[in-house]
Amino acid sequence: MTSDSPAPPTTAEQALDIVRSRYAQPRLPDGTPAQLRVEEFDIGYLVYAEFPPVTDAAGRPQPAPPGGSKIVVSKETGETVTVPNFPNPAAIDLYRRQRQ
Repeated sequence: MTSDSPAPPTTAEQALDIVRSRYAQPRLPDGTPAQLRVEEFDIGYLVYAEFPPVTDAAGRPQPAPPGGSKIVVSKETGETVTVPNFPNPAAIDLYRRQRQ
């Protein structure tokens, strides 16, 4: 998904503001807002929600539920693009390949 291009961000906080103005706030299972994180890289900002680890009744770690996405904000144009909820390096690599 691509959105209209706002002014290009020059900081992680500006990239986060762009995402907040265009996308719904992700929520935790209890309904509270999930914390958003930003990872800056050479051509953009990767914005993603941070969810607590999932555990079973005995406290053993469980795999995260499938699905979801992360958002990249272009440093050049301010354009936003969703990428799959891959680990950050893989999501950034996919974005780079899509831009070539």
